[in-house]
Amino acid sequence: IARTLYNGGTMVICPKDDRIDPSRLYGWIRDCEITVFESTPALIVPFMAYIAEQELELPSMRLLITSSDSCSVGDYRELQERYGGQIRIMNAYGVTEAAIDSSYYEEPVEKLPETGNVPIGKAWLNARFAIVDAHLNPVPVGVLGELCIGGAGVARGYWNRPELTAEKFVPSPFEARERLYRTGDLARWMPDGNVDFIGRIDHQAKIRGYRIEIGEIESQLLKAEGVGEAVVVVREDAGGEKALCAYYTAADEVKASELRAALSQELPGYMIPSYFVQLERLPLTANGKIDRKALPAPEGGQSGVEHVAPRTALEAKLVHIWQEVLGAEQVGVRDNFFDLGGHSLRATTLVSKIHKELNVDLPLRDVFRHATVEEMAGAINRMEQAEHVSIPTAEESDYYPMSSAQKRLYILQQTEGAELSYNMSGALFLLGPLDRARFEAAFRALIARHETLRTGFELVDGEPVQRIYPQVDFAVEYRQATEEEAEEIARQFVRTFDLEQPPLLRVGLIQIEKERHILLFDMHHIISDGISINIVVDEFVRLYSEETLPPLRIQYKDYAVWQQSVAQRERMKRQEAYWTNVLSGKLPRLELPTDFARPAIRSFEGAVLSTVIDKQRSEGLQRIAEETGSTLYMVLLAAYTVLLHKYSGQEDIIVGAPIAGRTHTDVEPLIGMFVNTLAIRSYPAGEKKFLSYLEEMKETTLQAYEHQDYPFEELLEKVQVAWELSRNPLFDTVFVLQNTEDRSIGEIREMTVEPFMQYQTIARFDLTLELKVEKDGTISGQFEYCTKLFTPNMIRHFGEDLLTIISQICEQPYVLLNTISLTRNAEQEQLLEEFIDFAF
Repeated sequence: IARTLYNGGTMVICPKDDRIDPSRLYGWIRDCEITVFESTPALIVPFMAYIAEQELELPSMRLLITSSDSCSVGDYRELQERYGGQIRIMNAYGVTEAAIDSSYYEEPVEKLPETGNVPIGKAWLNARFAIVDAHLNPVPVGVLGELCIGGAGVARGYWNRPELTAEKFVPSPFEARERLYRTGDLARWMPDGNVDFIGRIDHQAKIRGYRIEIGEIESQLLKAEGVGEAVVVVREDAGGEKALCAYYTAADEVKASELRAALSQELPGYMIPSYFVQLERLPLTANGKIDRKALPAPEGGQSGVEHVAPRTALEAKLVHIWQEVLGAEQVGVRDNFFDLGGHSLRATTLVSKIHKELNVDLPLRDVFRHATVEEMAGAINRMEQAEHVSIPTAEESDYYPMSSAQKRLYILQQTEGAELSYNMSGALFLLGPLDRARFEAAFRALIARHETLRTGFELVDGEPVQRIYPQVDFAVEYRQATEEEAEEIARQFVRTFDLEQPPLLRVGLIQIEKERHILLFDMHHIISDGISINIVVDEFVRLYSEETLPPLRIQYKDYAVWQQSVAQRERMKRQEAYWTNVLSGKLPRLELPTDFARPAIRSFEGAVLSTVIDKQRSEGLQRIAEETGSTLYMVLLAAYTVLLHKYSGQEDIIVGAPIAGRTHTDVEPLIGMFVNTLAIRSYPAGEKKFLSYLEEMKETTLQAYEHQDYPFEELLEKVQVAWELSRNPLFDTVFVLQNTEDRSIGEIREMTVEPFMQYQTIARFDLTLELKVEKDGTISGQFEYCTKLFTPNMIRHFGEDLLTIISQICEQPYVLLNTISLTRNAEQEQLLEEFIDFAF
């Protein structure tokens, strides 16, 4: 107002009833010879359309300003093309607290974005813009933040409202003796220096734990073909559940399913509205702004979500395979694999089953790219069939070659101090009546069924081989003891195996009371892995219940012979090229700060320290995974390597990643050592944003999964890793997220089963982080560490700092790695910096 009057102009304020009537509004402009018209896009756009339809003239109009709300690019372009030759048109932004208009956008039409909203331009005259995070730190180009205004145009505060003044008018961290007004608006810098306005921060929503920027959804809706205007609100259904509802206008009918499909290409699943409502026009307030409160409630049929049954034979087969892999009763062809509980291990199993049943080599990454049955069927139709080849049974022999994994364990077993490092032991309480004869008979039947439990390992002509015995001596070790004595008995039960003397399995039974026993078991890793333990337990329960098991077509020795076959060696050569490329150049050696000097010979003495990632952080990690099309494993691995980067100061890190290794469906029912280890090399440079780094980690992990069959043992020979007696070759830290399916026993016939605590004193690596997602939504786990290097206090710091890193990346996924801070005081920080300087 003052600006108009100071320059000798006349201010005409149109009555509110006349503003929304185009004919009466035109009368005001014509009769008062208005030269400058400023209002909201929701009022200007239909008014100017009325002028065009009625072929009216605006001879006095010199300047048209859209302001006070977002203006779509489509509407603004139409205004420019229709009237830009005779009227100056611009988009403005401003707030009362900073003298109304603080910026203008007046670029040529060809510089407009293709879709979305019109930028609000650059600050001008007595205004300065800053876009900041919650702590008033400036955010990078393209990152959302709160728009703040500084400069001489900023008011002193609110009259007689000191608390609100203190909240909204804050000292500027950028200019001395200047205050910033915090607008409460979301915006981001564009590469050309203009500002992209997104919406109000108070239009953010939190639904099912997800923080959602409604302006982002509206912006994407405006990009959809045919959509003229769009607004998104949060509504509550009859049950009190919050849901996103999108309202839009269009010249022709635009189906909800089409909008849902378009949004799903640009937005994560949790940002897709539950309802889509097409309106003839959006309701307006008296001030010409969109009246969100007047939007109608959606009806049930406006969700755009539908269960689609398989329509082709291929989709039907895929649905059946998905049901098997996911354990799901119902799968629609548009359901997302990862939304139904899929993860990396299940994706590997899926690929294997598809190969077996459909004779198609579907790359693992295609499970991520085509995560619905519909999309996957389309991808498979474009592929050539590759015949599934079963693993043949080996010719009978006195002995057989070891698998690559077995060779490595055989060699490592000879290392001084490693005698117990590869024992896989456990203990369970058995509560209820126990039949000892049936108990031992079940284990004898298990040994007769699986050749691995009758296999010994030895050297023949200098070559390590496996020899299978038709029968072996086996007896359950029975003891009677109190529960206190049982702990010591359990510790002594785990002892060194002679690899030449099978079975490499021992079973113990401690009777505490008549109907209270402790089952002890101990197996060597050379004949077993994590999935094998599940098979042992599952089949023992079935055999104890006197169930007849189907015969096994092949045995582990058949797999070992097949692995060494010419056909497999040719296939491995293709994978070898990938790994030698990844591990080319100088290989990094992780230098973490330690409490003790590294021993000259690697020590296996270890301990564990538990850690828990609470439900809130866990949900944050899951959100990041969904938003980026990653898995929880990838996000956690990225967070863990950021922790290693922070402690070591290194930007080239290799972490060991064990993988199930059962990529051929024929080996699924076998007990044996199939686990392979992947060397995941990443580059957590400080100047990278976490989301960018995660994208690299996702690509690296997918590539590694696609080449997961190449034996780690042979990789060590190919890359010619220098062996050091004090270290593991290639990496000293391992990350594990347990995805082996949780087969809770619960009960064995008349007995119930409960876990019995055991204590670990072995560490195969300097540091191993092992995690598992619990049913309550938390992520539990433990750090296994070498006690010759670390104290419990140091490992406790690792755990606390990992939680701190997770909190920061969940709060700001776009955070720069070099700005992530750790939970330590200044003195500890200085000591860590001094160690890093010393290490380099």
